Amino acid sequence: MSSKKIRTLLISFESTPAPFQVSAFRGAIIEKAGRENILFHNHLGDDKFSYRYPLIQYKAIRQQPSIFCLDAGVDEIHHLFQQKTWTINLSGTPVDLKVDRLDMKTITLNVWDKIFPYNLYNWQALNETNYRRYTQQEGMKERIDMLEKIITGNILSFAKGIEWHIDKKVEVSIHDIKQVRLKKMKDVKVGAFDISFSTNVFLPNYIGLGKGVSTGFGIVKQIKNIER
Repeated sequence: MSSKKIRTLLISFESTPAPFQVSAFRGAIIEKAGRENILFHNHLGDDKFSYRYPLIQYKAIRQQPSIFCLDAGVDEIHHLFQQKTWTINLSGTPVDLKVDRLDMKTITLNVWDKIFPYNLYNWQALNETNYRRYTQQEGMKERIDMLEKIITGNILSFAKGIEWHIDKKVEVSIHDIKQVRLKKMKDVKVGAFDISFSTNVFLPNYIGLGKGVSTGFGIVKQIKNIER
């Protein structure tokens, strides 16, 4: 199957009191929608976790708390909207949710004979061990080769998560590493990158790639105007 149609829904809310933490926002939405609705959190109970690609993702977009839904996640979001009140408990503070933007699309995903340019923000590409291996590479070309293989794997994991079988070769080129940060996530150090790259895979705006996509890491944004 070389192409697949999916639905996406971006819901952005008016800004909440600072400091805004995506993980706290995610927890508040999970509690509001109900923990019995698994796609909101991917936990199966009894400390079991579903490692499938998250179809409901929580992000900060334009400094606004946002929820991004794909396919089945679009259907499940009604569990939040049907609540009688839209007051959430955000780190102990009651906050009234007010929708600022709703953007629903049907997108055809495909692997093309041309390339598409993207920015990728706060991409958790490397765990502590791989980050050490990354810094020990002989030169920048070897580092970029390593990262390009990781992005390719991330794209294939995304495709598998939405049941899209890619039967063509995925090509990825990194053009610029804008920023590299070593961050601590759950007591583990990870390498987080802001990069620009291109691929022959058409990707929707705001999907997540890499680790931590359910809490706003690895946000993809299409570059519409670039100099060739």
